[in-house]
Amino acid sequence: MSDRVQGTARDFGGRVQETVGNLAGDTKTQAQGLYNQAAGQAQQTAGQMSDIIKSQPLVSALVALGIGYVLGRLTS
Repeated sequence: MSDRVQGTARDFGGRVQETVGNLAGDTKTQAQGLYNQAAGQAQQTAGQMSDIIKSQPLVSALVALGIGYVLGRLTS
């Protein structure tokens, strides 16, 4: 299963978990739900970036090269 699908599922599960925590008044469950939402969204973003890199490897390499150059100039 792709990172995007897993991230979406984790985000949705976190939303359900947060709602259950809200209804039960359980702050630990609410916090775990918020954590799972954030982790799911991060996983979705990583999946999107992976898809972009796979579909446009040359552009991705040039962007990485440019970022490396700028960071190198800043530390010199």
